[in-house]
Amino acid sequence: MAVKIFLNEDELPRQWYNIAADMPNPMQPPLHPGTGQPLGPDDLAPVFPMNLIEQEVSQERWIDIPEPVLDKLLIWRPSPLYRAVKLEQHLKCPVKIYYKNEGVSPAGSHKPNTAIPQVYYNKVFGIKRIATETGAGQWGSALSFACSQFGLEAKVYMVRISYEQKPYRRLMMNTWGATCVPSPSTETEAGRKMLAIDPNSPGSLGIAISEAVEDAVTSEAHGRPLTRYSLGSVLNHVLLHQTIIGLEAEKQLAKTGDYPDIVIGCAGGGSNFAGCAFPFVRDKIAGKQVQIIAVEPTSCPTMTRGPFTYDFGDTVQMTPLLPMHTLGHGFVPAPIHAGGLRYHGMAPLVSQLVMDGLIEPRAVAQLETFAAGVTWARTEGFISAPETNHALAAVIQEAKKAKEEGKEKVILVNWSGHGLVDLAAYDAYFQGKLADHELPQEDIDQALKALEGFPKPKM
Repeated sequence: MAVKIFLNEDELPRQWYNIAADMPNPMQPPLHPGTGQPLGPDDLAPVFPMNLIEQEVSQERWIDIPEPVLDKLLIWRPSPLYRAVKLEQHLKCPVKIYYKNEGVSPAGSHKPNTAIPQVYYNKVFGIKRIATETGAGQWGSALSFACSQFGLEAKVYMVRISYEQKPYRRLMMNTWGATCVPSPSTETEAGRKMLAIDPNSPGSLGIAISEAVEDAVTSEAHGRPLTRYSLGSVLNHVLLHQTIIGLEAEKQLAKTGDYPDIVIGCAGGGSNFAGCAFPFVRDKIAGKQVQIIAVEPTSCPTMTRGPFTYDFGDTVQMTPLLPMHTLGHGFVPAPIHAGGLRYHGMAPLVSQLVMDGLIEPRAVAQLETFAAGVTWARTEGFISAPETNHALAAVIQEAKKAKEEGKEKVILVNWSGHGLVDLAAYDAYFQGKLADHELPQEDIDQALKALEGFPKPKM
């Protein structure tokens, strides 16, 4: 029997949770790339509206969600919590598996949780147009949807390999009125520079970020409407908005009488993982026993094999220096189908919590993730995004571990999005065209050479 736990609209959280207020060791400040000094709010003003900058630097534990944002979130929130009974029966392990279904949003993923507030704050600040990047297309779709809700223009630079692999994501953006181009493109100096180096570049999130930031800061010089940049992951205010996932899950689990022994999410830049996990990290900081696992690809092992250091968030070095686990801003990962996890860095908040031992990073190979996704589809019925499959692989690993240990456990996983526009990836898997990508250490060493001389976070 399927088990679904719903919340009423009046149970929707009215505040976001800011983990910066409770961290045992504060996150190191971003640094100005020119001076090396801590970044001030005014330094970010050409890129973001000040109302979002205020959230980025806030130390307040709870931040109110504006009513116009709540009104839009109610289109699909609160999202349901399911118990994966059929998967439990298939695995025959002593576990209860709960999953938060973030695939019910109009864009099919967790990304609108931050796209809606970001577009709202830009609109009330007077911004007319937003430039952004996207990897697999979930973020580009979400921002396009949000811009259509508030009447703003959207320009999306989509990583070229994903642009080619996932045409329906691009069409979703077009349907919501956005313009989407493959990155690297000829439309920015950053894009032209990368194409000169490699005309056949598959692109990367770092390159696409460079293009979108350049678009935003040069918009007036090109006669475009007043433009700011929007990021779908990594930054503090993005992770803040996503905590609505975990806050809802807390309320839903309370109705079952269960509390998770393990919380799992996939992690590329860190937003969906943090959104589900941070309320439970707060409990762990307070002394609760809970294991929290962030799952990444073996082809882009940022947390598991990258150092914790300052690095640029983009390839062309336009962003501030961020304290994070990184493979180097010049790193271009293998063209795996989980495009949303192909980012060279990890959110500073997540990185700091990894260093503090509150979050456990884990890398999983591509073929194992698709096997997990197929198992999930044939038991629970839902077809998962390739990114989400990484979390499901870890769920199956932990269920089997519980059986080996003879321990009963409750697992909570963030089902971060559906894979209905990612079926080409499943087709490639079934035809045996996919391969695992274990990153050679020499490739990491080469990528990290660019970080020699960069400042190191204080520990």
